[in-house]
Amino acid sequence: MKHSHRWFLLGLVPFVVMIVLFQLAPILSMLTGSISQGNGSGFTLDYYSRIIHSEFYLKAIKNSLLISIFSSVIGIVAGLICAYSITRFSPKMRDRLLMLSNMTSNFAGVPLAFAYIILLGSNGVFTLLFKQWGWSVFADFNLYSWAGLVLVYVYFQVPLALLLLYPSFYGIREQWKEAASLLGASKWQFWRTIGLPILTPAVFGTLGILFANGMGAYATAYALVGGNYNLLAVRIGSLVAGDVVNEPQLGNALAVILALSTLLAVYLNHKMTQRSKMLQSGFTSKNTRSLRIFPKLKSSAVKEEL
Repeated sequence: MKHSHRWFLLGLVPFVVMIVLFQLAPILSMLTGSISQGNGSGFTLDYYSRIIHSEFYLKAIKNSLLISIFSSVIGIVAGLICAYSITRFSPKMRDRLLMLSNMTSNFAGVPLAFAYIILLGSNGVFTLLFKQWGWSVFADFNLYSWAGLVLVYVYFQVPLALLLLYPSFYGIREQWKEAASLLGASKWQFWRTIGLPILTPAVFGTLGILFANGMGAYATAYALVGGNYNLLAVRIGSLVAGDVVNEPQLGNALAVILALSTLLAVYLNHKMTQRSKMLQSGFTSKNTRSLRIFPKLKSSAVKEEL
């Protein structure tokens, strides 16, 4: 028994090495780099002070927060509707739609930005086509602006929200709907009093993941607007590997702020997942007691009618 236990621990060594090299070491380097002086003579908090007192970097943080919040909210609303709709299809069609959603959620970065430029850019296919037809649909639309970035972010936020939300709908049992119907509740009353309270933790947890996904998006934004739009991820990349300005310590400080925002979103996801499990277990026990009472209520109602 001890021999097998040793082999089990030995099998964990590659996993531990990967965690240390690709997660703990970069995090430690980022933290130490954000508080170390450029000449390596000591520690300082000047980089954080520069960020706080710089309107340029505060604007980058604000733009990233707004784009992440708006794209996450739009993505969660559309993803919630799509997730409910996908549960109404047959299993075969549902598997195909989930496969398509998985593909679109991973279609990001430079290919996604290039696709939007071809379709909706200044000389894009749809832009020129609608202009030739006399339609002013994209006359005032600028793909390389805040609205364009939100539109591109929504493209990969919606399928990700769908993939994360649709299992939660299977946690709402059909017996609960039947019980609510027997008690005279409408569909809206069921979703307002039972369905939405159960889905709310999953919705907020998914919203946290979408927010972190939007904050950390770099390749799509950089390929679309480059350095013309002030975003936190773009500023970090320009400071760490920039040709004109190269201040890795300041980039590390911005990366710490970015990491804290994403950690907050992950913490929210963890708390909401725990609450969702507690709610579902509570509703299950209450529903079981209700189903035991329904036969008695039905029999007494029949006696009264007779």
